[in-house]
Amino acid sequence: MRIVSTLLLFIILSSGCSSNKKTQQARINAAYDARTEAQRNAPAGAQRPATAQTTPTTSANPRDNNRSEPQPAVAPVRPEGPAVSTGAVSNSKSGGEWAVTSIKGKFLVIDSSTVRVYMDLTAKMPTGEPVLNPADFIQHFVIAWVMYPDYNNRDRLGYGNVTLNEQVVGRQNDHLTLTFEVKRTKDVANAILLTEITETNTGTKARNDLALRFKSPRLSDRFTLLDAGGKQPKLQNYTNVGEQVIIGDVTGTHKKLLGFRYKHEFDAASSPMNTAARPAPKSLTIDSTLTITTGEPFSLAREGLYYFVEDSTDASGIGLVVADKRFPKLTRPEKLIKPVLYMSTSTEISELNQAQDTKKAFDRYWLSLMAGNEEVARKTLKAYFDRVEEANRLFTSYKEGWKTDKGMIYIVLGAPDRVQRNREREVWVYNRRASVSEINFTFTKKPNQFVEDHYELVRYIEYQPIWYPIVEAWRTGAIRE
Repeated sequence: MRIVSTLLLFIILSSGCSSNKKTQQARINAAYDARTEAQRNAPAGAQRPATAQTTPTTSANPRDNNRSEPQPAVAPVRPEGPAVSTGAVSNSKSGGEWAVTSIKGKFLVIDSSTVRVYMDLTAKMPTGEPVLNPADFIQHFVIAWVMYPDYNNRDRLGYGNVTLNEQVVGRQNDHLTLTFEVKRTKDVANAILLTEITETNTGTKARNDLALRFKSPRLSDRFTLLDAGGKQPKLQNYTNVGEQVIIGDVTGTHKKLLGFRYKHEFDAASSPMNTAARPAPKSLTIDSTLTITTGEPFSLAREGLYYFVEDSTDASGIGLVVADKRFPKLTRPEKLIKPVLYMSTSTEISELNQAQDTKKAFDRYWLSLMAGNEEVARKTLKAYFDRVEEANRLFTSYKEGWKTDKGMIYIVLGAPDRVQRNREREVWVYNRRASVSEINFTFTKKPNQFVEDHYELVRYIEYQPIWYPIVEAWRTGAIRE
């Protein structure tokens, strides 16, 4: 985040000297304040409860002006069958080998018997450099797939290999793309597709699971956000103000979609220890409407949450967050101050929000935490906002990625060491931390008409002894990766 670092350096040169007066005792007090602030949401004596979840429950009719934000609902999670590991956000091995480090997948229906699968891949060479040449990927990896009726049923519906060539493997900006087709077998309506990518030299595998719907597909199963050329899906739920995009299908169909814009500042994720019921939900009000034609380029001039449907009575559609031109990076001071919520006290956040000069207040905040050490402040700030940017890239749903439960965990703890998915549940496993043998965070998938991949964290009081020391490490500059 070059721009953020430059901003900090400029402010340091003009106002950093006064921060050197902060005493060690003041830092200790600030750390204590951080712990008590994070603890304030946890009810006294709370035990491991049935999880308080938040499910966006919204009117099926986009023309209804009262559309609710996530509402509390109780949904305890039960283990269901063998978990499927996925490379969705997991770290690669540290050794010098070719390895796939992340996979993100989506399908589009071609007809009632065939779907086209699209994947965004990141991979690394033994040197640690990213694999950006499709020919290198083709040389070092093989891909196979198998289709199952369900996560609990291991009867194979079909299987095959993906013949890799430069028509199948491509490059899109900073990652590789993979495209292949899968045919329905045994007259099934739905299936689970498990794709396995194997490094040919070591046998190291990366897996991704994808729920397929062959019959009665949703709008988002047939249409998706495409690049400006209208060929390659952008496997994301956001675009930028003024950017030319296309919502299209595999055949270039031209049809009208109704669009609705909601202007709303969604709340950031609450503490992992916050098992208390949330306040009454706020309503979402339609700000404006529009019409687009699928297969034809368009751009959106205002930030907000947009929702596209074929008919106003549809129960689900295509949600799209429109953000400023630099998103997923955050560069404007008024936006930079928001994500520090996860490592700050309520007093600190209040001071940042009320500051007349947000830019100076933001930089004084970082310098004060680092006891005036400019170099540590620069490195810590960069590390934190690199994670914010990545959280936006990976987890933006109906709101910015840093505000989601997954985004919060990713920013504070980094990428998990292993990810397991089981039906409507995803588990992030952290087992390579010096101070902890293993810690798991469980996310449950919740219905959401704007996006399909909406997950919510199962919150426990018992996360306290893990969470607080990591927050403290951020506040003292011990994390500078």
